[in-house]
Amino acid sequence: MTFHIILVFICMGEFFYILHIRKQLTEWLKFLKNLHKNPKRNSFAKGNDILANINFELNGFLEENRKQFRKLQRAENAHQQLLTNLSHDVRTPLASLIGYLESLDSQNAKEQEEYIHIAYRKALDLQELIDMLFQWFKLASHEQIYQMEIYDINELTREIIIEYIPMFEDKEISFSVNIPDDEWHVKMDRIAYTRIISNLFTNAIKHGKCSLVEIVIRRLENRILISVSNNGAPIPKNELPFIFKRLYKCDSAHSGSGNGLGLAIVWELINAMSGKITVQSIPGEKTTFYLELPFIVREN
Repeated sequence: MTFHIILVFICMGEFFYILHIRKQLTEWLKFLKNLHKNPKRNSFAKGNDILANINFELNGFLEENRKQFRKLQRAENAHQQLLTNLSHDVRTPLASLIGYLESLDSQNAKEQEEYIHIAYRKALDLQELIDMLFQWFKLASHEQIYQMEIYDINELTREIIIEYIPMFEDKEISFSVNIPDDEWHVKMDRIAYTRIISNLFTNAIKHGKCSLVEIVIRRLENRILISVSNNGAPIPKNELPFIFKRLYKCDSAHSGSGNGLGLAIVWELINAMSGKITVQSIPGEKTTFYLELPFIVREN
C-alpha cells in the first residue's frame, strides 16, 4: 500500500513537472514569436532548475545578438557617413579642377600657366583622396595583405624622409632629423610603414599648418620609438582620445580639409604590425605622435 502511495505521489510530481515544462515552452514560443515587436525584452523562468538554466543561456544568446546588431548598425551608419563625406570631398576638388580646365581657353598665356598649375595641384589632391579611400576599404574589409620582413628602421625612415624633402622645401617647412647610424631591426611591412610616416607628414603639413617637423628615433630596451612632431596648431585636449577614430575631424582650425581617414589608417596599420601609437599635444609648443614597434635582435 505504501509503495502505491509513493508511486502515486511520484506520478503526480512528474505530471505537474510536465505541466510546468509545457507552460514554460508555451511562454518561450510566445516570447520568440513576439520578439521582433520588442527586441529588448528578455525571457523569464522561475526557480533554479534546468529550465531556469536554459532560460539564462537564452537571454545570454539574445543579449549577444543585440550587441552584434548594435555593432552592425554603428558600422552601417559609419559607412553611410563615410560615403556622404567622401562624396562631398571628391566632388569639391573635381568641380574645381573642371572649372579651371574649362577656363583655360579664355585666359592669356600667363593665366593659362597659373591655371594649369592649380589644376595639377587639384588633381594631386583628388588622387591622394582616392588612394586613401582604397587603402581604408582594404583595411575595413580585411583584404590588406602584409609582407612582414625585417628592416633597418633607421635606414628605411631616412629613405622616406628624403622623398618628402622637396615638399617640405616647397611649403617652407623646416625639418629636424635625429636618427642614429646604428642598425636597429624591426619586423614589419615596408609599404605599411611608409604609409604611416607619409600620413603623419601629410597631417602635419596640410592640417597642422606647421613650420617645423621633427623626426626622432630611439631604442627603449626591446622597443623602437619613432616620434614625429610638428609645431602647428595644437589638438584640443578633449579631442585627443578620438583622433584615431574613423571619420573623426578635429576643430576647423586644425583639421582643414581633412577627411578623417588618415590617422585612422595609421592606427590600423601600426596595430597590424604589433605596434602602437599615442599622441601628445602641448599648446604653444608641438604635437607629437609616438610610434612603438618591437625591436628584433639579429644574430651575426
